[in-house]
Amino acid sequence: MEKVVIIGTGCAGLTAALYTARANLQPLVLTGLQPGGLLTTTSIVENYPGFPEGIDGYELMVRMQKQAERFGAKVQFGTVDAVDLSQQPFTLTVDGEPVQAETIIIASGASHRHLGLDSEAKLEKKGVTYCATCDGALPMFRHQPLVVVGGGDSACEEATYLTRFASEVHLIHRRDSLRASKIMSERTLANPKIKPMWNSVVTEVLEVKLDKVTAVRVKNLLTHVETVVPCAGVFVAIGHVPNTQLFKGIIDMDENGYVIPKQGTETNVSGVFVAGDCADHVYRQAITAAGQGCAAAIDVERYLAARNE
Repeated sequence: MEKVVIIGTGCAGLTAALYTARANLQPLVLTGLQPGGLLTTTSIVENYPGFPEGIDGYELMVRMQKQAERFGAKVQFGTVDAVDLSQQPFTLTVDGEPVQAETIIIASGASHRHLGLDSEAKLEKKGVTYCATCDGALPMFRHQPLVVVGGGDSACEEATYLTRFASEVHLIHRRDSLRASKIMSERTLANPKIKPMWNSVVTEVLEVKLDKVTAVRVKNLLTHVETVVPCAGVFVAIGHVPNTQLFKGIIDMDENGYVIPKQGTETNVSGVFVAGDCADHVYRQAITAAGQGCAAAIDVERYLAARNE
């Protein structure tokens, strides 16, 4: 039986792993489908303390994992299929195999939000993507017009990154101004390759019949006029959905699926704790996720110490 099982290997999960490992709790850390979390899809992280020149997102997560493993954390590639939190020890089904745990830290993060279009789903991985740093350099996108949907920091970062490869980038946003931070907004709008389309939404991705992206149909929300914007790729950056479906009906959540801690980082189920983007719909930063991972680990350590007194 494991003393601590941590679900997720983003900033929250790996920081929790580091702290619980240093407390000699030998945590088992489950990667899920995306080892390292969403930060591995970011080319350069400029706002994580200690890296004045910035650091590649993937490299940062690799360093975090190695640091946790140095103190005895066990990182296992695996996905949790089911959980039984009705009694202790808890039982998790990991790739079909049962794992028992005294405590659990949910650090499952969040996934990219989709537009919800039928054409989007049919053309995913055929020109529709959710990660510019993963796919932007592909030959199919080079020297071609591209579209980014969104208006936050992620959308601005995606658009700016794509200017390295695209002939031009159309940034489509449903509002009349960007929601991104001031520095990111200024950097984006100053780039001559980025063409903003305000008060607009994508209503269809073309062309499903050709099995590839050739354009998007865009509707202006003020005039209701629709236009077709030719492009070779659509990069969707409209936010995230917490990866908490596994705990629905068991762990208290808000209407959007974000876990609601009860006391500190502990959930409504005693012995189950939460950290990171699956519980944070306000800040959603690497540094805040790491801080919450630290807090969850300390709460777990104190919980186990109290049980064993």
